[in-house]
Amino acid sequence: MTERVAIVTGGSSGIGREAATRLGQDGYAVVIGYGGNQVAAEETVKEVEQAGGRAIAVRADVADETAVAALFDRAEQEFGGIDVVVNAAGIMPLAPLADLDLDVFDRVVRTNLRGTFVVDQQAVRRVRGGGAIVNVSSSLTKLARPGYSAYSATKGGVEAVTLILARELRGRDITVNTVAPGPTATARSSRASRRSWSTGSPPSRRWSASGSRPTSPRSSHSWPVRPAGSTVRSSTPTAARPPDPLVLKGKPP
Repeated sequence: MTERVAIVTGGSSGIGREAATRLGQDGYAVVIGYGGNQVAAEETVKEVEQAGGRAIAVRADVADETAVAALFDRAEQEFGGIDVVVNAAGIMPLAPLADLDLDVFDRVVRTNLRGTFVVDQQAVRRVRGGGAIVNVSSSLTKLARPGYSAYSATKGGVEAVTLILARELRGRDITVNTVAPGPTATARSSRASRRSWSTGSPPSRRWSASGSRPTSPRSSHSWPVRPAGSTVRSSTPTAARPPDPLVLKGKPP
């Protein structure tokens, strides 16, 4: 079989990093898209390779259409095509609505919402038949916690874009989904907590998300990424759980 290829934006940390590693375990070649932390991105490359996959790291601002096009070009040049796009890049500055600087708001919208739109545009044009596009939302769109207005607004937009794109791609044999994870502790955060307690300081509050058993009130759609060779495909969101879902752990998307 032809090697399956995935692009993971925001792949240097958090959910993106864990998604990339899991894809490596499933034998994917993975292109790690990152915004600025090259050292962390290269660490993810090593994790993917240790898991059994191939990987490269490519720097790209997800809101820059030229940079994103170059990211997809590199994936095609290195690995021959693209089958899966996991769009996990995002930022989360927090402040009450009345206090949030509008320049910060614009930056959140640019990265989280425009970035998703730009990446999805390239994905629609390049993902091969039988492939998948996955956008990451958040349970915070429904939890309505103070301080999260800008972040939740962009994630609500991500969900709207995903639903419409799924309908636009009906008949293309490309699955389009979004997942809205809830907070849960990871193995990394647990280790950090133990280290903190051993030195007499309180544990850090680092959270992540689990794609296989979400702790949020709802997950808007299921993960569509399936093992190579699966014949179950749909161009619209589905409530059915795939046979081998990604298990994602990291910071909130």
